[in-house]
Amino acid sequence: MNLTATIPRQSRIPRQLLGLMAVLALGGVLSACQDPLVGQDPRVTSTSPTADATNVKTNRQLNAVFDRAMNSTTINKATFTLSGPAGAPVTGKVNYVAVGNAATFTPDAALAVNTAYSATLAVGIQDPDGHALALPYSWSFTTGAVAAAGPETVPLRTAGDYVILAKSKVSTTGTTHVTGNIGLSPAAQTFLTGFSETLAAGNAFATSSLVTGKLFAANMPIPTPGNLTTAIGDMQTAYTDAAGRALPDFTEKGAGNISGLTLAPGLYKWGTGVQINTDVTLSGGANDTWIFQIAKDLTVANGVHVTLGGAAQAANVFWQVAGQTTLGTTSSFKGDILCQTQIVLQTGATLSGRALAQTAVTLDAAVVTLPPM
Repeated sequence: MNLTATIPRQSRIPRQLLGLMAVLALGGVLSACQDPLVGQDPRVTSTSPTADATNVKTNRQLNAVFDRAMNSTTINKATFTLSGPAGAPVTGKVNYVAVGNAATFTPDAALAVNTAYSATLAVGIQDPDGHALALPYSWSFTTGAVAAAGPETVPLRTAGDYVILAKSKVSTTGTTHVTGNIGLSPAAQTFLTGFSETLAAGNAFATSSLVTGKLFAANMPIPTPGNLTTAIGDMQTAYTDAAGRALPDFTEKGAGNISGLTLAPGLYKWGTGVQINTDVTLSGGANDTWIFQIAKDLTVANGVHVTLGGAAQAANVFWQVAGQTTLGTTSSFKGDILCQTQIVLQTGATLSGRALAQTAVTLDAAVVTLPPM
């Protein structure tokens, strides 16, 4: 199209300027095409608990995940609210977790049983560019019939898809057996050692006679690298969450030696390492939760068992360990281990839970199984 033909001679724009205007206009169009968020309002992509969920734990945290990074200062007690029957407000702590783009609401006290609640995100919530939610976002859920003791469980998000997840290495010797998926990132498949794995069609994962599940590494084809990057980020977020829980129910229990004890649900905190030299029992209900914050190493002696009493479930037990975790030979252990360094399962050790390490996981004829839900 000849643009100059439509402009009267006395007001015609010089061809050079006309060309520059066209380039600038085209650049703006291309820029908008390259950034799908330009001019768009942020959206909530998922919530936990989900909308209309039932039998929700009374001691749980609420989460809302956005489709992009958000301005944390706009996510507060005024813009993220929870209400119960007749609209009665529920007090709690509001936080924003940058890794995962998630807003969280932690009630100050356990919710009532068999009760409907409604959560709302207000339009004041914005992304860093000032784009706000177009409309308030609300969802409802109903709690279960049984009250839960202990802190809110630690959300694992996609890290929970793996029974073993590590950053630098996963190795095994002897006749190990793992039930669940194994993930490794950013290390490559060559750092999965001892599994004699076989690549599946398309190479997006591998299989092994030692694993009832799949093995994934960062150098496998798309979508594996991205999935693992997300899972590693979720693992680190879960570790930070567990380590940051405040107001412990028990501090320096047993001066770091909990051998032979029966432990009630709750938040436990040590500024030391923790030793378990004789059998320990975690006793509680099916919805009760344990979080153990350990500033140094966790060491379980040979042949020692950590068992569950009452209706307690391994899926509700979280061991946050800043040092190394060592499960001695033929020991038996329960719960998800969130370890900042290495997790070692010595010969014949058994874990009903997850081994989530920010360095390596080492197995020797060990058994690791996802905890039943």
